[in-house]
Amino acid sequence: MQAVNSKYSIPEKTNVFLFALSLPAIWSLLWLGSHAPLGWAILAAVIFSLVNHLPFSIMHEAVHGVFSPNKRRNDLFGILAGAVFPTSFTLQRVAHLGHHRRNRTDEELYDYYLPTESRIAKTRSIYLGNLFGLYWFCIPLSNLIYLLCPWLYASKWFVEGPARSLGFEHYVREINVLPKFRIWLECLLAFTYQVLVFVLLDLNWQGWLLCYGAFAVHWSALQYVDHAWSPRDIVNGAWNLKVLPVTSAIALNYHYHLAHHRHPQAPWTYLPGLVEETDARPTFWSIYFSLWGGARPAPPMHNDSLPG
Repeated sequence: MQAVNSKYSIPEKTNVFLFALSLPAIWSLLWLGSHAPLGWAILAAVIFSLVNHLPFSIMHEAVHGVFSPNKRRNDLFGILAGAVFPTSFTLQRVAHLGHHRRNRTDEELYDYYLPTESRIAKTRSIYLGNLFGLYWFCIPLSNLIYLLCPWLYASKWFVEGPARSLGFEHYVREINVLPKFRIWLECLLAFTYQVLVFVLLDLNWQGWLLCYGAFAVHWSALQYVDHAWSPRDIVNGAWNLKVLPVTSAIALNYHYHLAHHRHPQAPWTYLPGLVEETDARPTFWSIYFSLWGGARPAPPMHNDSLPG
């Protein structure tokens, strides 16, 4: 079974090597977070916040079918990388591909507030979700809900209540038409992996929370730093962020996000070469600190970017 992509050469062996390399690094950092003196534990958590982005980026490649040219291997490694995050690969694929369709539209707009919305509420979402890391915590929590009571996702109360208030209604509606047993198995795998790592490495909850809390803050911020204040355009509404080369390498060039949105079927190795000369290159920190100023009034959406 072949993946859909044929235009680009996929570095599958490199991808497998990097994923395999990330696992002992992640386990070592989690162990240090639980067993090392406080100063070393904090340092381990900071490094973990970067290194744990590698399996997420591997999963991101698999979401777009560019981890491997073979679909079975592509999805298998997507599922395994999802367990490390932790999340269901199928859920992540629906959510991320939906993001590409709805980027910067009224349905997915977190830095700006619309005339019908409250600036205070939007600013609160930026602070709690993107700057304090709760966006990441919502993902394993939603997977746990699916694992324990998958029927809840299809209930009107959940779709039009919590999912709508958190801005996830469109994702939940798309999830509800997917094979439920497959998602349930992937959620089970993700939590089984986390429990096994916790037990076998003799972790404690303080060390685990320290490492994953640091990762949550970093990951949640990046998910909107690479879009905040960019043009309200479905394709061009992202940034090619300037970061340290080592940070970009660990994240598989995830910070070249505008190049990715323009060329979603390009593997990570191609993204630096797909940056256009006229593209703005703000630093990660310039966008990050601007988010602390809160939400701004929404400019109009680019008409030529609207679907249909």
